Amino acid sequence: MKLVFASNNNHKIREISHILDNKITLLSLGEINILEDIPEDEPLIEGNALFKARYVYNATGLNVFADDTGLEIEALNGLPGVHSARFAGESKDSSANIAKVLSMLKGKENRKARFRTVIALILEGHEYLFEGTVPGTIIDEKRGDEGFGYDPVFLPEGKELTFAQMSLDEKSKISHRALAFEKLKEFLHQYALSGNKQNF
Repeated sequence: MKLVFASNNNHKIREISHILDNKITLLSLGEINILEDIPEDEPLIEGNALFKARYVYNATGLNVFADDTGLEIEALNGLPGVHSARFAGESKDSSANIAKVLSMLKGKENRKARFRTVIALILEGHEYLFEGTVPGTIIDEKRGDEGFGYDPVFLPEGKELTFAQMSLDEKSKISHRALAFEKLKEFLHQYALSGNKQNF
């Protein structure tokens, strides 16, 4: 089947193509001539994912999924959450975002946090949500050069390395994004087997 991924990030599209079944052909936004930036102004991660998926579905009628990810810190009442990418400003500066988080956590004993990815799928007009979550803690200094975003200060629960100290293979086995996409993959597999085989 053909499935639109509401993204123009070619690296992410290739990564997700490896996770999903090889019978699924992923199309980027550019390949279906959606070139504008889709707004991400919703107050919740789920809302952003759904908005992007609905935007594409309403414009094209094609089966589509979209994702959104945020870091949620317990002592900061869930911040930066849906604002993770722009926490320190519209420039999406990861170093500035990390500096702001560490400053806000200064003196706080509770460093619990979690990364959360939500995928919104619209398939044959029906909406589905899939979530992947990784609990951990925010350490007080950067460690590692891999990954992106808050990875250098996020220590997954039960691990001795931050996400930024892990190889891509190591991270992909436990990451919030991989967990969410595995759920999507399993759903699509079961959907195909169930007799709902339109476009499969």
